[in-house]
Amino acid sequence: MIVTIFHNPACGTSRNTLAMIRESGVEPVVVEYLKAGWTRPQLKALLARMGKTPRDILRVRGTPAEDLGLTDPAKSVNAILDAMVAHPILVERPIVESPRGVALCRPSEIVFGLLDNPPAAFVKEDGERVAPKP
Repeated sequence: MIVTIFHNPACGTSRNTLAMIRESGVEPVVVEYLKAGWTRPQLKALLARMGKTPRDILRVRGTPAEDLGLTDPAKSVNAILDAMVAHPILVERPIVESPRGVALCRPSEIVFGLLDNPPAAFVKEDGERVAPKP
């Protein structure tokens, strides 16, 4: 099973998600998207597989989203996509892609649904214990 995580190592949710994937026995392809950046076709493909719009994965906190006017409901999808390519931090994280689908894994336990053998239980960095839903 090939799993890719679009990861920000400074983000606790992203670190927890990566650890959950590894705990399942899979060593994922780790893409540090702040370094690698995004392409428009890549984002469009991920969004299509998630059934989401750019606005759905727009990160506002700690980003220039408001300064760029991206929180304006009238801002076009194309403008948001262009901004995400220019400023990778505008994409919420982590996004995980597997043969079972693609998801924005916030909260991190969403990743369980993308794994063939999710861990029976997992303790997050903050001590919270989570497990896959039956």
